[in-house]
Amino acid sequence: MEKIQSNIIILIKVLLTLAFGAAGIAKIMGAEMMVATFDAVGVGQWFRYVTGIIEVGGALLLWVNGRQAIGAGLLTCTMIGAVVAHIFVIGPSAMPAAVLGVLSAYILFKHKDQVL
Repeated sequence: MEKIQSNIIILIKVLLTLAFGAAGIAKIMGAEMMVATFDAVGVGQWFRYVTGIIEVGGALLLWVNGRQAIGAGLLTCTMIGAVVAHIFVIGPSAMPAAVLGVLSAYILFKHKDQVL
């Protein structure tokens, strides 16, 4: 059972790394959709760069022993902000951000010993 749970955690980390890595790089590189999204939010393009760096950095930290909780915490907080932005500003669906947030929170929970 422990082996299965360990494999599930690895699978979730891989999914999060792919999702946040791709999204973060798209933000940093200035993909048209990302630029338009941050224009709609109205916080400025500097925030797009910061968010991209946090996403890529958080995804990488998921794989650093003793730092997984920091990475998962950064990603969880980022997705809370994304859900709020989708609900109140961007629309139409906050579900992808919510799912990524829940998966990140699960990894944070699994590494809670690094925080407490």
